[in-house]
Amino acid sequence: MKLPPLFAAWRQALMSGYGGQALQGDITAGLTVGIIAIPLAMALAIAVGVAPQHGLYTVLVAAPLIALTGGSRFNVSGPTAAFVVILLPITQQFGLGGLLLCTMLAGLILIALGLLRAGRLIAFVPYPVTLGFTAGIGIVIATLQLKDVLGLTLTEQPQHYAEQLGLLVRALPSAQLGDALIAALCLTVLIVWPRLVPKVPGHLVALIVGAMAGMLLESSGLAVATLGERFSYMVDGVTHPGIPPFLPDFAWPWLLPGPDGQPLVLSFELFHQLLAPAFAIAMLGAIESLLCAVVADGMTGSNHDPNAELLGQGIGNLVAPLFGGITATAAIARTATNVRAGAFSPLAAIIHAGVVLVAILWLAPLFSYLPMAALAALLLMVAWNMSEAPHVIKTLRIAPRSDVLVLLTCLVLTVLFDMVLAVGVGLLLAAGLFIKRMSELTDTTSLREGQSEILKDLPEHVAAYAIRGPLFFGAAEKALSVLRRFNPDVSIVIVDISAVPMLDMTALAALENVLLDYRKQGIALILCGSTARLRLKLRRAGIHRLEGQLYHVRDLAQARAKALRLLPPAALDVTR
Repeated sequence: MKLPPLFAAWRQALMSGYGGQALQGDITAGLTVGIIAIPLAMALAIAVGVAPQHGLYTVLVAAPLIALTGGSRFNVSGPTAAFVVILLPITQQFGLGGLLLCTMLAGLILIALGLLRAGRLIAFVPYPVTLGFTAGIGIVIATLQLKDVLGLTLTEQPQHYAEQLGLLVRALPSAQLGDALIAALCLTVLIVWPRLVPKVPGHLVALIVGAMAGMLLESSGLAVATLGERFSYMVDGVTHPGIPPFLPDFAWPWLLPGPDGQPLVLSFELFHQLLAPAFAIAMLGAIESLLCAVVADGMTGSNHDPNAELLGQGIGNLVAPLFGGITATAAIARTATNVRAGAFSPLAAIIHAGVVLVAILWLAPLFSYLPMAALAALLLMVAWNMSEAPHVIKTLRIAPRSDVLVLLTCLVLTVLFDMVLAVGVGLLLAAGLFIKRMSELTDTTSLREGQSEILKDLPEHVAAYAIRGPLFFGAAEKALSVLRRFNPDVSIVIVDISAVPMLDMTALAALENVLLDYRKQGIALILCGSTARLRLKLRRAGIHRLEGQLYHVRDLAQARAKALRLLPPAALDVTR
């Protein structure tokens, strides 16, 4: 088996001619994306139920590993909003240790997908399914941020969306004016700033403005919840607010706290429980990473290696949890920013991880002053961009009803239940509707009613049909059942299959049943126009030329001649 190449993206970049200008572009892009990644990584870690430093550790470890070993020159990997709906329930049920162990299992699955060269299969996920579950994820993320946007006090954290919504409504009387003002101010900056000064990342400006406004409101007597109040770390028995200003230590995930605060106990049952969410993480990671690579290719004219990209994503997610990193995948927004900022090679993604390293070592104490409402506002904007509302509205307006049904089904199931169920049902529904449409393209028509000059004036003892379209399990029985509906005096049936591009085992079984019926009734079947590929399939299935029962001819003219030779003289005399 040919293995997907490691370092495929690096090879492509070097072959394109790496020089001083490319280096300058990588440095500029890495610095720009790194600045954007810092607040996003912390906010997304908080959204999945872990301390903010775990988001930074993800960028620090997974991003350079994936850039080094992956198959896309421009992908920038790290925590993404798409995973929130999957990872949050895992954290609630299994704790930090369970989340990191599940991420490692997902990494192994991604590596297996890369080795099996399954990268091209992701292209078969229908657009309405992808659009439906991403829009649903955007709605769920936005709902989860309302707690910090309004400064609500919640007594519990339900897992189901309807319960979450009900709890938020009941908690509205506990809303804090200070948090709401900070969220509104940061949202305004995030919306307006990119239009005024597009070269300076709006995320950075919004957080700086939010932090300054938070300190001003605090001095005025309005309470504002900050990151330092919510999270802390311990050194030598002393508790410090915010995030630790040092690099993460190596630790096996099962030695980290579970849901009860105690280390996990490795068992077959634990792996069994984590396998399904790990598979969901791997599938979503594969879809998002490869879609991101396609977007980058469209912006740059490059070509990514999908199998190498899966392998790189798997390596990153296998190693990052050993240093406290959560699930990582390529992020479309950060990748697009990377391209626009002038990136040329994976070095830009590595530099962006270096920016995060500097932030951890030098700026960690300052993060304690970040208002939680500001980080929530940042995720609200991410959720809006992720929901792709304009594309959803356009699809609902112009798409066929079947695609609209798939999109709405995926969206509703993602919001009310989970993304795994939504994608599974969406794929089954899309496949079922596709099969229905394909089966409607296959039909069997009679050639005796003036549709073929070649078969004109054939004796009544000869029936002629044409089958058009693929003969597969959704259409075979219906198409071949027509071959049984003819005058009892018929002794020869001509079937033109020149317009049949393929047939499957269901079609072969149905054709065998037709031949069995014909054999009992003494009817000969003449198949004409079959391709060499179809004849090979028929021969392998045991459906080959048999004197007096089955014949293969090249075209309708030969079929007519064969039928006239097979008819007894008495039948020809009656015709004359």
